[in-house]
Amino acid sequence: MKKYTLLAFGLLFFAVSCCKDNDSDSEENQLPASELVQPAVLVRLAEPLSQQPFTGALEIYPCQSESSIYYGNYVNGKRGVFNGFYMIVDGDVSGSYNRELHLPVGDYNMVYWGTPKYDEPIHNAPQIVTPALTEGANLAQLYFSLRSLGNNLYSPTYDLVYAVKPAHIGTDALQTSLSRVGSALKVIIHQTDGTAFTQDITSMKVNIGNIAEKINFYTAEAENMTKTVQFELSRSDDGLTYQNATVMLFPSADTPPLQLLITLKDGTEYKLQENLKSALSPNTRLTLNINVGTILPDGNPGDFTYDDWNETNETIDFPLVD
Repeated sequence: MKKYTLLAFGLLFFAVSCCKDNDSDSEENQLPASELVQPAVLVRLAEPLSQQPFTGALEIYPCQSESSIYYGNYVNGKRGVFNGFYMIVDGDVSGSYNRELHLPVGDYNMVYWGTPKYDEPIHNAPQIVTPALTEGANLAQLYFSLRSLGNNLYSPTYDLVYAVKPAHIGTDALQTSLSRVGSALKVIIHQTDGTAFTQDITSMKVNIGNIAEKINFYTAEAENMTKTVQFELSRSDDGLTYQNATVMLFPSADTPPLQLLITLKDGTEYKLQENLKSALSPNTRLTLNINVGTILPDGNPGDFTYDDWNETNETIDFPLVD
């Protein structure tokens, strides 16, 4: 089933309750529709050998020219903090959930954040902590952060794509290349003898460490790579594997530690740990195959793109678990 990773329709990142509207009645903040321009949004997805229409959710944050200071957007003729929001299907703005940009003619610095659509299963409960947005805020001082699960563990995040690009409203369509800021991880567990896992396993989880705590809203730079993200694995119908739907992560430091937690019905817990060979870098998707010993019971297209994943694979062999 095709799927969007959205926080909520119309509110991809910033919750309305966190936004502070501009109550000023100055001439600058109250403009008639005749003085506002609704720019075209032209969206393409770039892959290594071809260009295809982009499908996903996109938010656009207008900043003052050549700066990271948030300018805002005019809604019903009044300037406030409600950024542009667009649902994109096959390269075109689509649906009734859009909140279009309406801006005076002039130069702006546009900050783009979005999340693509997926044709394959992905983690169904990503989370992220978003900052409050106010008019005049410096986006370079704001961050997306991991959401805590308690016990010094954190949730997987959304797949985020990003760009910053100047635009002249009045002549320019809004188009740019989007780049992924995070990585993706899929873990597949087998027993080395090829047999089915025992029914005595009640849960199997993965902890992945040295993950960045936060991503800068304006630069997309990752910071404080000290956190551990946890996610659960599911047993296949035939019992031959445990695996997860792909999870999205902020980037990691070099050779992040991966810990496999196996819990049995009697409360016995096995902890197996190995460091990955390299960092989880932006725009990298790692498929990690883990082998364990037998566990015994006791419009006009623009240039609006994002890069395709860099595919990597890695294998870990753990000894007999008994």
